[in-house]
Amino acid sequence: MTKDPIVVHPEDSIQTLFEKMEKFRLQQMPVVDDQNHFLGLVTTYDLWRTTTGPKDDKKVEEVMATKVIKIMPKDKVGTAAELFMDKRFKTLPVVNLRNELKGVVTAFDVIRHILKKEYPHAILYSDVINATEG
Repeated sequence: MTKDPIVVHPEDSIQTLFEKMEKFRLQQMPVVDDQNHFLGLVTTYDLWRTTTGPKDDKKVEEVMATKVIKIMPKDKVGTAAELFMDKRFKTLPVVNLRNELKGVVTAFDVIRHILKKEYPHAILYSDVINATEG
């Protein structure tokens, strides 16, 4: 899991969203309120489908998906892997019982977890594999 992911707020502009996605090279971003409660997810597909580009005058709340599959911190890695196999998900928000965002899990996080179990001291791509511990 990636803890403390980059997030946006519902009242943020589409331009702010585009800038963050470009700066951090993200294809999806969680949307939270001021108390860090998870509200939804915005993907590049959502932006392509619902906006005219970075200068669009919409707000994040107008384009975010609110019906999002979430997992909890104590869920097993296999649960995330199974959801990724469904091919509809690239990122799973991780929330606690109060719906506070604790992190996100990506397919890459699952691959890294499996790899590190089998090869604790990876040689190839060790800089990438060890870059974001979570």
